[in-house]
Amino acid sequence: MQVAIDGPASAGKSTVAKIVANKLSFVYIDTGAMYRACTLIARDHDLEYGNEKGILAAIDEDGIKLEPGEKGQKVIVAGKDVSLEIRTPEITAHVSEVSALPGVRAKMVDLQRQLAGSTNVIMDGRDIGTTVLPKADVKIFLVASARSRAERRMLDWQEKGIEAKQSLEEIEADISKRDYLDSHREISPLKKADDAIEIDSTHMTIDQVVDAILTEIKKKQK
Repeated sequence: MQVAIDGPASAGKSTVAKIVANKLSFVYIDTGAMYRACTLIARDHDLEYGNEKGILAAIDEDGIKLEPGEKGQKVIVAGKDVSLEIRTPEITAHVSEVSALPGVRAKMVDLQRQLAGSTNVIMDGRDIGTTVLPKADVKIFLVASARSRAERRMLDWQEKGIEAKQSLEEIEADISKRDYLDSHREISPLKKADDAIEIDSTHMTIDQVVDAILTEIKKKQK
């Protein structure tokens, strides 16, 4: 079974996807982390974030791997665990630019489909239900207000010990800007698949969102 969870930045996709995957013993794949890893590679190689050719060569040189860890999925770049580093504000600020590069998207989509293979999988991102796994059994489009997503991002940084150098209002503005960039990019823009079920998590707890997704999966399992 394939489950696709799409939605804008900080809507809670990864959080609920991990929980649902654990409850069902499905494999979880965080595609957003993969694009963040590409952005980190560009930075570490002193490349412009729009330098597609250079970034693709650097990705081939360093390699990106996803491995299971005690606290969830680990992201490995050049043999180093960068799971925390890819969540910093600097990487967050440039990931939309890197993820919009056609060559980078093509490489990551191919890798994502390989990872999905023939196993039971939950994959979250922005184009999973429309591009990566268009035949997914269950498609969820998770949304929330920009303000609530900004609050969640700030809380997430605090829990990870990452210093927030922006105010809540600035984070909200950045999220709104990323929404626009992600939904207006030429290649695989963020959009709800025609057969996706929309869930607005603005006023929902994590458990409520998880239960709603589990309900939709169970319908397909019958």
